[in-house]
Amino acid sequence: TVPLGKAATLREGNDISIFATSKMVVEALKAADLLAADGVSAEIVDLRSLRPLDVNAIVASIAKTHHAVVVNEGWRFCGYAAELSATIMDHAFDELDAPVARVTLPDMPIPYSEPLETAMLPSAEKIRTAALKTLK
Repeated sequence: TVPLGKAATLREGNDISIFATSKMVVEALKAADLLAADGVSAEIVDLRSLRPLDVNAIVASIAKTHHAVVVNEGWRFCGYAAELSATIMDHAFDELDAPVARVTLPDMPIPYSEPLETAMLPSAEKIRTAALKTLK
């Protein structure tokens, strides 16, 4: 069983924290491999549940890396990435060296064409790009 309200750190890192759930955890882990090739040590945190949310695990990770990327397969506006970013600002603002980055769907309808849908979804490369931009 998976305990509700208890995040899991799937990969330890020192440079940036990447927070994700569900399928986006797989993309975050792939992004961590890409970032490692760039010399960036990414910590991957699988939130596992959003309510209850493991705020202590989030704050602890940010206190270590001082940078955050939130990945959400949903839309940018009113998605959980926005709420998680606000939670990070409420609880870990003083630990951040840069604004929280969000990797989400663009605010537009999802196309029915599978190749177009895939192009819209957050991917390892999009996460990598956001992480590198945050670290600049």
